[in-house]
Amino acid sequence: MRSLTGLRTFFFHSFSPISLRSSNISTRRTAVVAFANPARTHSSLSFTPTTRRPFDMASSITVYNSLKPGQPVPLIPKEEGKISWYACGPTTYDLSHLGHARNYVSTDILRRILMHYFGFDVNFVMNYTDVDDKIIIKARRARLLDLEREKPYSSGEKRELVSKAFQAYASSNLPLLVSGDATLDENNYQERKEAAYGRVLAGGTLSGEGKPSDPEAKLKMYLNNMDSAAQALKSGTAFDGAEEILLPYLDSLYKETIDTSDHTMFTDLTSRMEKAFNDDMVALNVLAPDAVTRVTEYVPQIVTFVEQIVAKGFGYESNGSVYFDIAAFEKAGNTYARLRPESKNDKALQEEGEGSLSKSLEGKKRSGDFALWKKSKSGEPAWPSPWGQGRPGWHIECSVMASDKLGSQMDIHSGGIDLAFPHHDNELAQSEAYFHECGKGEHTWVNNFLHMGHLSIAGSKMSKSLKNFQTIQDALATTYTARNMRIVFLMSRWNDGVEISPDMRKQADNWEITLDNFFTNIKARLSEAEAPTDRVKDLSLSGTDAAKGGLIAELEKAKQDVDAAFRNSFDTFTAMQVILRLVRDANITMSEKGTSNLPAVEAVARWVTKIVGIFGLDASAAPPYEGLGWASAGATAAADVDPQTAVKPFAAVFSAVKGEVQGLDLSEASVQTLLEQQTPDTEFAELEKSGERDVEKLALPYIRATSRLRDELRVIVSSPTLEPKKKQAILALSDRIRDYDLTDLGVQLDDQTDKPSLVKFVPASRLIAAREEKSALLAEKAKQKEEARKAREKAEEEKWAKAKTSPQDLFKGDAKYQEWDAQGLPTKLADGNAVPKSQLKKLTKEWEKQKKVHEEYLTKFGAA
Repeated sequence: MRSLTGLRTFFFHSFSPISLRSSNISTRRTAVVAFANPARTHSSLSFTPTTRRPFDMASSITVYNSLKPGQPVPLIPKEEGKISWYACGPTTYDLSHLGHARNYVSTDILRRILMHYFGFDVNFVMNYTDVDDKIIIKARRARLLDLEREKPYSSGEKRELVSKAFQAYASSNLPLLVSGDATLDENNYQERKEAAYGRVLAGGTLSGEGKPSDPEAKLKMYLNNMDSAAQALKSGTAFDGAEEILLPYLDSLYKETIDTSDHTMFTDLTSRMEKAFNDDMVALNVLAPDAVTRVTEYVPQIVTFVEQIVAKGFGYESNGSVYFDIAAFEKAGNTYARLRPESKNDKALQEEGEGSLSKSLEGKKRSGDFALWKKSKSGEPAWPSPWGQGRPGWHIECSVMASDKLGSQMDIHSGGIDLAFPHHDNELAQSEAYFHECGKGEHTWVNNFLHMGHLSIAGSKMSKSLKNFQTIQDALATTYTARNMRIVFLMSRWNDGVEISPDMRKQADNWEITLDNFFTNIKARLSEAEAPTDRVKDLSLSGTDAAKGGLIAELEKAKQDVDAAFRNSFDTFTAMQVILRLVRDANITMSEKGTSNLPAVEAVARWVTKIVGIFGLDASAAPPYEGLGWASAGATAAADVDPQTAVKPFAAVFSAVKGEVQGLDLSEASVQTLLEQQTPDTEFAELEKSGERDVEKLALPYIRATSRLRDELRVIVSSPTLEPKKKQAILALSDRIRDYDLTDLGVQLDDQTDKPSLVKFVPASRLIAAREEKSALLAEKAKQKEEARKAREKAEEEKWAKAKTSPQDLFKGDAKYQEWDAQGLPTKLADGNAVPKSQLKKLTKEWEKQKKVHEEYLTKFGAA
């Protein structure tokens, strides 16, 4: 079932439904989910001195459970050592954005901690919503626009259509634009926009109070769509640029004309978006679900499920739709809106839960009753049912699919916080109604409801409907790496909201750089000491060792603190701070004590490696995460490495450097010995024969051989007998080896006094960027130095040009004066008055100063 090459591909099949549902499904689609390898091999990890199995400690794990608001409550699985988990998956109608990343990455982190830290066997099920009002509308509108483009319209007819759509869109979404007598058009739009909504555009709110949030974000989205349409009307580009205002208008005109008997119009969209979502999850190193479900594959079971709810008296049919009877449910002793009781009568949320296409459904006994089955109207997909052609309500899908895979009760149900009401509350109600047995009290369908805090930007949640989002694809291409994004989420608690800010990004960057440098330095130090970097060590140090204090004691304290954080509702925020503190202590130890305390530093590095592996921060790592450090972004999986190909660039650098050193014709015996005796090819061959596939280790013989030659050149260049020309050539070669040859391969050489250079593996992109930054700084420094030189020269020229004037002529050309004495000092002003004594005193000082510099001029340049 699982391929072991690179990222594994999982094939999930829909199995027979639970006994209370029909299993007559006409078609079954095999799901291909290419998420990251869940690696479900669990082992007892030595993080604490305890010898108990991980699942024996489950009672001490607490979690924020939305069903029991307040402090975290104990997480007690219904079956020892196992956890059943259902996660609400995406509605596959558009590309996923950072808000989805927040949900699914945070969920993945919790799942990894349960699996790879506590050792639970987690059965993780996720659904795809592939029939929904948003999907129907988007697919139908896309079809209508395609049909409209095919019509033989003249340019004038197209313009008229867009103009009508322009006014209709404003009337529906921006009513202040169309108030008054004059007809709204592209020419008066800007003026009306500023008059009606200028306050919001300037950063204010619609009410004039508080801070901007979702209503203001939605208004700006509407205005952005109107801006594009107005520009399209002005430029005469017809439909191009006006799609967002044209689509709802076309839908209002022609939606009932679309033949929806062929569901491929909808499934083509959902299949495409599902694949895009899967690709995003692979890129984010999110583990694959153990099973996936789709609404369209469960319609017969959904019908049977709804029939059972109706048969028990908790649902009723009206005009071809079926509604959940909240009053009957509560009368039977059940509780409705257990997650968000304060939202129970929120009409806006109720309407949002029903979907935009369901506003005209009639026959509800009470406004809060929600649809289990919706009668399909023209332009909507439909399936047969005892109540006529229709389609599933939004909430019923999860109840049916989760119950099919996990039975009548599950340990965990998760999703974004915005789904708590009405989606999750309605899920709970209809599921508990389905499994309700008279006289046995309320049925518990979900033991723990976990809600991920959503991501916000400028005070509004990131949302497809608000169009204030950045897609995951775009974010990974321009702003984040998968590791960096995961660190951002790890540095906040999973159930808290996250506001993207520069400070938050900076903190995440600093955390990543600190760990990256730590791993690089410890591996370099171990390599320098020729200590193996791949052996598995017991990370549980004895009490005697811990009693010695120092770094070992800090490590033991960190283990306890992280364990406590994980048990406190998976508090990764605290765990991340503990790791950072420990790494800084290890860095100090490594700096102050050198190689004498390397074993303790290595123990820290291996434990930190294990924790960041559990966090999913290394896409190339697998449980039990017993390596050292993490792979650089984009690193090739070890199993896919061809050793000969991998080391070719390193071997080429050594060969080139060796040839150039030979060309220097140096007589020193030490150089000749290195040229003759170094055999990196032989060392590499032995590594290859042993099965080694780590590129860094395979390349090390060539890097060390190159570095040794360079180190010897650095020794020779200090010789007082070396010819200047040869010295210059050696220095140039030495710098080039360090700054270009090896840098371009991702190798950093740190020069050390009286010791071989320290070899560090650093992503080439980072080294090249640092080199270019250094080069730019040097160029800027040189530029500033040259500008300063020119400024000095100019000042010097101006000084002597002024000094050339004799003191007798200093004031003669000044129109402010009309008479001067024999020395050239002014005696009368231009108006005939005598020069005031105070002014004459100042002029005399200037005259004496000029006399001095003029004499210097005569001395330097001679008489003119």
